[in-house]
Amino acid sequence: MAAREAVVAVINKKIISAFGHLLLVACSLWIFPVAAAVLPDERVDILEHQYEGGGIKVSGPSILVRKDIGRSVSVSANYYVDLVSSASIDVHSSGSRYSEERKQKSVGIDYMHDRTSFNLGYTTSDENDYQAKTYNLGISQTFFGDLTTLNFSFGFGEDQVLKNRKIEGSLEGETDPDFRPLDKERRTYSLNISQILTRNLITELSVEADTEACIDMLEGESCLNNPYRSYSYLDVNGQRASKPEMYPLTHNSDAASIRAMYHLPFSASIRAEVRHYTDNWGVSANNAELRYIQDFKKDFLLEIKYRVYSQTAADFYSDLFPFEKSQTFLARDKELSPFSSKTFGLGLTYKLPWAIPGFEKSTANLFWDHIKIDYDDFRDYDNFSKAKVPEGGFKVGEEPLYSLKADVLRFYLSFWF
Repeated sequence: MAAREAVVAVINKKIISAFGHLLLVACSLWIFPVAAAVLPDERVDILEHQYEGGGIKVSGPSILVRKDIGRSVSVSANYYVDLVSSASIDVHSSGSRYSEERKQKSVGIDYMHDRTSFNLGYTTSDENDYQAKTYNLGISQTFFGDLTTLNFSFGFGEDQVLKNRKIEGSLEGETDPDFRPLDKERRTYSLNISQILTRNLITELSVEADTEACIDMLEGESCLNNPYRSYSYLDVNGQRASKPEMYPLTHNSDAASIRAMYHLPFSASIRAEVRHYTDNWGVSANNAELRYIQDFKKDFLLEIKYRVYSQTAADFYSDLFPFEKSQTFLARDKELSPFSSKTFGLGLTYKLPWAIPGFEKSTANLFWDHIKIDYDDFRDYDNFSKAKVPEGGFKVGEEPLYSLKADVLRFYLSFWF
């Protein structure tokens, strides 16, 4: 299923499926991302990524090509594949392990006129249980001798949610004919302004607004939850029981962030970011990130980063509800629970010393992230291997809290025309 959330939900299956593509874009920017009236570099990026953690394994290749047409137009194309196997704990507890493939294709065009840049993009994402189409439009304008850049972008998406049923003796699935396809629309708005304050300091302020809405739902349906996930409640015998989750039909979120990059005198720079997020489901989140980038003799680029994140729970989340249908909306998605995470990352870029015919330069790039997530109200009631089990077992609702560690590896080659 396709991803729609921020980086914090890399553990969630839908978010994992888009994570590699986001990494490809992020890792191809070696300077602070200030939009200006210049065309992007002509280049080819070839990436292989791997994620493992929380019961999920994701791997796959990606290739990105960008080429200029004349002096004012740049076109790009990206092809990305996710191979997903296993299942996160909150899906696996419902008995729905899976193995699937997602293919994402995107094209874009940038047009530059004087101090103004326009860009258009189109992306499709195809799985056997999720189909997505996204259209993007962006405009940027520089002012005051290119010291200030104002950028506005808009995105519109049309998704269709399906459901698989298991094939006996296989992790592969087939489309469930008894599940009615669900339609969803997405809209994304963003506005940011970047400012060169001094020769060494650049800052950027960004605001974002996202909306998701289900279209033509029947009573009891929602397109915003995972159709494989269930909520937990106490049955008449005081034991855990489960039923399919029930979600609202709309989701609105807002975020604001401040970024800055300071160039140090010894061929190094420091980047910092602070971001705040809120939505109409009651989730409030904050994250902060610090990066140090060091250039060694123009041949090696070393990057070290540290990121912290925390969020509150959604209004309709609970690890264990008191009884069945105890409220209108009910969810046990761990990404809607209160949790915190820490990420430590290392990256190394090496400028290849030999010339490749047809290219001006080329680099090899290797990145590794280690992620630790602690859930404050999500309990591991299926797997007690890391906990000391008391005599008679754990009481319902007092099982060990869940936590996970994950590693993300990305290796890619870049070639400049």
